[in-house]
Amino acid sequence: MSLLQKLPYALARPILFGLDPETAHEWAMAALARTQHTPLALAYCANRVSDPVELAGLKFPNRVGLAAGLDKNARCIDGLAGLGFGFVEVGTVTPKAQPGNPKPRMFRLTQANALINRLGFNNDGLDAFIANVQQSTFRQRKGASPLLLGLNIGKNAATPIENAVDDYLICLDGVYPHADYVTVNISSPNTKNLRALQSDEALDALLSRIAERRETLSRQHGKRVPIFVKIAPDLDDAQVDVIAATLKRHAMDGVVATNTTLSRDAVKGMPHAEEAGGLSGAPVLAASNRVIAQLRAALGKTFPIIGVGGIMSGADAVSKIQAGADVVQIYTGLIYQGPELVQQAALAIKKSR
Repeated sequence: MSLLQKLPYALARPILFGLDPETAHEWAMAALARTQHTPLALAYCANRVSDPVELAGLKFPNRVGLAAGLDKNARCIDGLAGLGFGFVEVGTVTPKAQPGNPKPRMFRLTQANALINRLGFNNDGLDAFIANVQQSTFRQRKGASPLLLGLNIGKNAATPIENAVDDYLICLDGVYPHADYVTVNISSPNTKNLRALQSDEALDALLSRIAERRETLSRQHGKRVPIFVKIAPDLDDAQVDVIAATLKRHAMDGVVATNTTLSRDAVKGMPHAEEAGGLSGAPVLAASNRVIAQLRAALGKTFPIIGVGGIMSGADAVSKIQAGADVVQIYTGLIYQGPELVQQAALAIKKSR
């Protein structure tokens, strides 16, 4: 990465961290959206590390991706693609637009390299999301190994949990033609009762319907889009084993492990530590790796696992692979370390094998 590519974030971070976290996020995403198709993108674009791997029938250019949540409305796909990721996941999208939870709803715990958010799937809705995906130009670029796009789906807060499957099916219908893979998000702690969908009977019912609809969509569109399920780190061993068995029973293509945590053990006494919401960043690394390792043991050697949670360095990314992940995603680390973390993580993984 050149000095030109490093300097903008070194200069921008003090300014961004001087703002309210959500304001800083909105400003950064707006800047990315405005510059992604202009010469200004050269300031943050980086060469992508080549480290291809085949997973769920897809060829990933390298093993480092962007986790869902940063670009909820799929406005910045092309800009994000320029940072050197092998794959980018956008969303979570819900059928209808919704404002999310009341502000303030995002907090920095800087001494722990962590964030707490209770955003609550704030997004512009499925129609706007698909329109933004269709405007992205990255798929039109020449190259033997194009960046992959994951589309992450959820339920509206106003939809009763007993009707949650309806929302997921609406979103699946909408995103299916445009996705390289789809992630079913059942693990955000910021939508009431959502994590109840991880329980035995609820998960079985949801994935049964999703698998059934996927077969219909596969015939309709002439392609089989892999489906991943995103789970929480706050699961005991028995719950992880049940989830693993259910994923295999319904022929899901992979699992994303993990989302944010409700635990505050690693940040007790810090400012904002008791705010409601999901904790992300460095404190999640160990819990996420524990779940990944148990999933790998339960699912076998070949079942695809995307590891996410707490990657702040190349060594952290390698630890995810060593725990059992095939590829990894970053989000909070990008905020604290800047875009150069993408290349660092990808190179560290490549050199570790």
